[in-house]
Amino acid sequence: MKVLIACEYSGVVRDAFRAKGHDAWSCDILPCDRDSIYHRQEDIFGGILNEGWDMMVAHPPCTYLSRAGARWLHHDGIIDGKRYVDGLLAKSFFFSLLSADIPRIAIENPTPLRIYNLPPHTQAIQPYEFGHPYSKRTLLWLKNLPSLTPTNILTEYRPFLPSNTGGAKRGQKHTAGIAKNWKEASTTFQGIAEAMAQQWGDNLADRTIGVPLNQNILL
Repeated sequence: MKVLIACEYSGVVRDAFRAKGHDAWSCDILPCDRDSIYHRQEDIFGGILNEGWDMMVAHPPCTYLSRAGARWLHHDGIIDGKRYVDGLLAKSFFFSLLSADIPRIAIENPTPLRIYNLPPHTQAIQPYEFGHPYSKRTLLWLKNLPSLTPTNILTEYRPFLPSNTGGAKRGQKHTAGIAKNWKEASTTFQGIAEAMAQQWGDNLADRTIGVPLNQNILL
């Protein structure tokens, strides 16, 4: 299948699909960390979406949509106008990917702020369900794709992302997390990427394009 991995600079998901024999390409405005010829460094809306893809796995920017950023949106009960507008732009970006003319679409993002009213997600996954000893709740919005089945569930794990770091000085519960920077925090775990390639690539390659296999997202 011809697979587009949108908004990916790491190449992790792209290479998982390519390892299974699919014609997979990543696209991002940033250069690829793995310096691959199968990366298109360009605007995702510059025309690449119309190149006849069978599937798209997208990782749109979540900075302004994520619930983790709630403290920057609200200040003493007042909404930060600029950040709210940035969130609306991010929401538009999200919906533009979700409504792309591609038969099978998966969009990955963390839990969003309710104020932006994104459609209900199809599935929530965790790294510890795919062989990584970490928790990092990730949501999937799926069109014509089945939910991912866990491949290696671990019972011992720790938070991957920091939480309430500002509360440390106040004696509140907090965690420093494992991720060292924003790139590590946003990179797809290898076990999840391999599950996508196996379950959405190999297992579906011979099925009819366009037949709903799971919840349809209503736009």
